[in-house]
Amino acid sequence: MLYHIENLHFTYSLGEDILQGVSFSIQEGEIFTMLGRNGAGKSTLFSCMLGLLKPSQGHIKILGHDVNSLNEREIAKVVGYVPQIHHPTFAYTVEEFIVMGCAASLGLFSGPGDDEQNKAWQAMEKLDITHLAHRPYTELSGGERQQVTIARAIVGNPKIILFDEPTAHLDFANQVKVLRIIKNLSRDGYAVAMTTHDPNHALLLEGNTGLLDHNGKLVWGETSKIITQKSLESIYGSDICLETSPELGRSVCLFPEI
Repeated sequence: MLYHIENLHFTYSLGEDILQGVSFSIQEGEIFTMLGRNGAGKSTLFSCMLGLLKPSQGHIKILGHDVNSLNEREIAKVVGYVPQIHHPTFAYTVEEFIVMGCAASLGLFSGPGDDEQNKAWQAMEKLDITHLAHRPYTELSGGERQQVTIARAIVGNPKIILFDEPTAHLDFANQVKVLRIIKNLSRDGYAVAMTTHDPNHALLLEGNTGLLDHNGKLVWGETSKIITQKSLESIYGSDICLETSPELGRSVCLFPEI
């Protein structure tokens, strides 16, 4: 078991519980998609899983080790992270930017060498972005930048990758491209946890889904069983249509009439 979260609670300084009794686990090669309204606590949960925030109650274990017993380097060796949006500061080339993802495996006074360069090229080849290698990261489009950030997350060969709303700022074609990358990473043995606002993403990726309500409570399980019209209406507080498409062989979430 890669991740095991049990009875997790988190409270900010004002005393309001953001997460209440959250429990779930993620296995090797599994896709776990988390849905919830804005402010439900999805990003807060990821921050706890990365060891950036300390829960007020409960346990988070990575490969059987309590996350609070691990330092940042130890977590980074196992967990890759793709933020919702990344603002570049310096005009590193794409290759240089991806090589930075190897930092957790380098010694304190060591710099990247041929091995790290080779890993960067392998990551670019996996995502079919070698043509971007020598371009400044600051000059990439949103879709290109997201693919490069994914390459940096996998270059260190982690066991699991956390994606925080990876399609939020992308056009339709690039959303599909990122979802295909996520599906392929799962097929390659990576575990993936992703937050999204679109139930169709969870239905496309299958695997397991968690629904986080406005009280910070989570229910999770097999996507086809967890995502129902009733559960989505409860989470989002709005009329939602969930239809079965014979042509696609799966359920599709649709907007109701406006």
